[in-house]
Amino acid sequence: MRATVAGFSPRTLSALLWGAVGFMAFLVLVQGYALVVDPLVSIVQGVVVAGLVGALTAGSAYVLEYRIATWSTRRAMDETGSHGDDKSKS
Repeated sequence: MRATVAGFSPRTLSALLWGAVGFMAFLVLVQGYALVVDPLVSIVQGVVVAGLVGALTAGSAYVLEYRIATWSTRRAMDETGSHGDDKSKS
C-alpha cells in the first residue's frame, strides 16, 4: 500500500506541486517585466494566465513524470550493463 498525503497519491501530489511552481514562476516573470518595462497585463489577467500555466504544468507533470522516470531507469540500466563487462586496460 502506498502512502498518501492529504488523500493524494505521490504522483498526484508531485504534479500539483509542479503546477504550483509553474503558477508562481509565471507571476514572478510578469512582476519582473512590470518592474523593468511596463505592466504587460493587469493583476487579474496575470493571475488567470498563471492559473492556466499552473494547470498545464500540473497536467504535463502528471502525464510525463512516469514516462520520464521509466525512460531514465531503462537508460541507467543499459549504461550500467554495458560498462560492467569492460576491464580497464590502462
